[in-house]
Amino acid sequence: MPFQLHFDESDLLRCRFALSPLVETQEAVRTLARPYRHGYHLPWLRQIRQAAAALDLEPLWLLMPDGGHNPDFICPPPIGPLATFEEEIAAVRAVDPEVARADMALALAERPAALDSAAGRRLLADPARAVREIADLLERAWQTLIEPYWPRLRAVLEADIAHHSRRLADSGLAGLLGEVSAQLSWNGSTLTVKGTRGDHQQVLGGQGLVLMPSVFVWPEVVGGHQEPWQPGLIYPARGIGGLWSAAGERTPDALARLLGRVRADVLCALDEPAGTSTLAHRLDLAPSSVSAHLSVLRGAGLLTSRRYGHQVLYERTPLGIALAVPG
Repeated sequence: MPFQLHFDESDLLRCRFALSPLVETQEAVRTLARPYRHGYHLPWLRQIRQAAAALDLEPLWLLMPDGGHNPDFICPPPIGPLATFEEEIAAVRAVDPEVARADMALALAERPAALDSAAGRRLLADPARAVREIADLLERAWQTLIEPYWPRLRAVLEADIAHHSRRLADSGLAGLLGEVSAQLSWNGSTLTVKGTRGDHQQVLGGQGLVLMPSVFVWPEVVGGHQEPWQPGLIYPARGIGGLWSAAGERTPDALARLLGRVRADVLCALDEPAGTSTLAHRLDLAPSSVSAHLSVLRGAGLLTSRRYGHQVLYERTPLGIALAVPG
């Protein structure tokens, strides 16, 4: 049965996008335990294999049943569009232990063996200690699995939000949701998330909805968050197919001969809109060098630029797409 979210008019005015380092940390931990998610991330899995093996992730996996309730307190919706990991993990540490206990009990009840296990009983017996230990483990997982790659991941997430924000302005919420994922459908005032387990209905009640792209959640869409948290929906970010590609790996040799190798790499790296610092990190180049190449490419009609928040994002024009992605 589907998972359904019911909107009223005030909810439509309170929908927002946000990116979350904590969401990516939690979804990366899930991905390690779910082989069906591995396809796009094999290079990353090879890089983190030894470091991940040194983490004891069992307490987190115990609270992550494949389907059903997962604790909201370990991954609350971010309070702003660009929350830092430090801000988010502080919110986890500050959660009321009794709220956390109820949240953990719901997740453990999805699997009776987990609820009756020694580890499960230990989590529920002292929820204040459990919150501290889980927050510490999430922090170690962030430092090991996500932080070294965060500039690259953040670039994909920011590009996704920029794209979908434009789509929201152009076609409204109904047009946007079908593009975000084939699992989503909109009917008047109800958002249906197909392919989930259980028949769950949630009335937003004026809280609106936080839409959070994730690199690691593919091929799923994850929704929920009960009071006191704002409802949220985690969906697969665009552009993950080339996420772990090395710089220049997809640059055609003919284009490199035409434009020069570095300038062609810059053009081909713009599968999604990105800023100068993001491209510099992705291509392992000095920001000043990337800025100079971007200026030349824009002057040649291969790129356009626009301001998004604190940065300028560049994206390919139709001519730039034709050169970078030859038919």
